[in-house]
Amino acid sequence: MAETAASPLSRLPAVAERSAADAAALDALLRGAREPFVLRGLVADWPLVRAGLESPRAARAYLLERAREVPFAVSIGEPGHDGRMFYDAAMGMNFRMARGRLADIFAGIDANEGRADAPTIYLASIDVPGHFTTVDAENSVELGDRDPLASLWIGTPTTIAAHNDFPDNLACCVAGRRRFTLFPPDQFANLYLGPVDNTPAGRAVSMVDFRAPDFAAHPRFAAALEQAQVAELEPGDALFVPSMWWHHVEGLAPFNILLNYWWRDTPRWLGQPQDALNHAMLAIRDLPAADKAIWRELFDHYVFDNGPLVTDHIPAGARGVLDPLTAESAGRLRAFLLRTLSR
Repeated sequence: MAETAASPLSRLPAVAERSAADAAALDALLRGAREPFVLRGLVADWPLVRAGLESPRAARAYLLERAREVPFAVSIGEPGHDGRMFYDAAMGMNFRMARGRLADIFAGIDANEGRADAPTIYLASIDVPGHFTTVDAENSVELGDRDPLASLWIGTPTTIAAHNDFPDNLACCVAGRRRFTLFPPDQFANLYLGPVDNTPAGRAVSMVDFRAPDFAAHPRFAAALEQAQVAELEPGDALFVPSMWWHHVEGLAPFNILLNYWWRDTPRWLGQPQDALNHAMLAIRDLPAADKAIWRELFDHYVFDNGPLVTDHIPAGARGVLDPLTAESAGRLRAFLLRTLSR
């Protein structure tokens, strides 16, 4: 990000740093954490980190030796966008998607190494055990009783617009350098979010260009910056990004690798909140104001307050999904929703 010394983005406070001597200490830091923090050197002993410190080609060779014979999804951006994976002028994408062998994708990175007009080449959210044999076992963090999804993010210099994710996230810088600019969950209105159904990678993103913020077009972004923090990661460092925190992510080196872990503290059989929000836009948002007010009260009653007024008058054992959900009752509710949505 080419901000000047006078840019407000160059003066953001750093994310707090913590330390964890062992798995128990890391578990204690993560349990219930609602603020981001950096762990310097957490994964410095990983073989993949050591390979990346040797050279980018050594890191690529390490991954190639362990790649499964499955297609890899890759995003390819045209030169001239400085690696920003974003919308084009027509609100399409300024990159194209392709699939291919990892060897061929890495050969493209090799061929463009050092070129000023090189395309952006980016492999995003690659499921580690599904695409590699021993990478997960050889490069891992002990996360206690959590059941995380491990993903790799590999590519040339990239800029990923600010977005958030529902799971908690431990992002480990493996090769190159990463910069995260983070905002608390309540800053969504100040980030000027784009569409929810036409996104670069499945989540609504900030329409603000962090390299050159237009405060005339996006005046509330100044308020967001008052709440922002920044973390710059070197190989071996890790960043905890709590659920729903907005994060703008830059791969700053000619070649970058990040391995992250996603997990949720609630059971996987519970639904995705974003699905509920999308359905509410379909069913409620465009109702008359008086009707919307009624539904707001019903949501408060059944979902947000969810107090004894909801259930105390119903005999125990007859409350159905008004009782705390179980895997079985959640399955019944999901089946009911699928039937109603298919009408």
